[in-house]
Amino acid sequence: MQIGVSSYSYSRLVRSGAMRQIDVIAKAKEMGFDAIEFSTISVPEGRTLPDFAAELKAEADKVGIPIVNYTIGADLLKGSDGNLEAEIQRLKDEVDIAAILGVPGMRHDASGGFPPGWQGPTSFEAALPRLAQGCRAVTEYAASKGIRTMIENHGYFCQDSLRVEQLVTAVNHPNFGLLIDVGNFACADDDSALAVGRLKNYAFHCHAKDFHLKSGETVYPGRGWNMTRNGNWWRGAIIGHGNIPVAQCVRILIRNGYDGVFSVEFEGMEDVLMGIEIGQENLRRFVAMAKD
Repeated sequence: MQIGVSSYSYSRLVRSGAMRQIDVIAKAKEMGFDAIEFSTISVPEGRTLPDFAAELKAEADKVGIPIVNYTIGADLLKGSDGNLEAEIQRLKDEVDIAAILGVPGMRHDASGGFPPGWQGPTSFEAALPRLAQGCRAVTEYAASKGIRTMIENHGYFCQDSLRVEQLVTAVNHPNFGLLIDVGNFACADDDSALAVGRLKNYAFHCHAKDFHLKSGETVYPGRGWNMTRNGNWWRGAIIGHGNIPVAQCVRILIRNGYDGVFSVEFEGMEDVLMGIEIGQENLRRFVAMAKD
């Protein structure tokens, strides 16, 4: 079992110019992580995505830390101007990037929310056949490359555990599973422990994440807070500092036989490196406790 970190955790430092995206590889190794995953590669000006992916892979090999997952955005309902086949092809192209990175798994979104004027299916049941068709086409292609694909409980529309389970069972392919983000269920007002217990058998990869939560009965708490699907409030937290039962979720997965990567994904307001460091300390402690 490995403790990893998502490149997304360092994104504030990358956006500010304090760190280049390629630098997060050595930083992750320096901070003691066993593995790293990349979430949406930012290609430097004048470079191509395949070339930069190859450079990231070479850097990881040099530093001595494996890249274990590739995370990208997608929308099988309205992405690529609503053309399903075009969005499927775009995702197949991303599978080729995952192959260059040498990762065993790739996570893509299923869908996002619905903007004003959206004319497509507005119920999950109506959208499910299209989502399943797209996910199945991508995973069949990825299987030929030796890469497993997965969706995450992410994007509001397909985020709570009941909908996620409906989709993974509708796809019904051994190469397709879930990236379980233990915090993201809260964005759809789903109980994290209940959700992880429901979805544990489909887990290919796991994000350890924590949130501070407030009732929607209170006024908007201010900068840094976001609204859940049902009007409650959340903001990122250091793992172990928020309201998500991260240790309980880790225990559920481990005792169900999960032996994959637990990847720190930090999106709090605290100092980035401090937040990642404390999060790793707490996550390693939670994993050790779950094994006792």
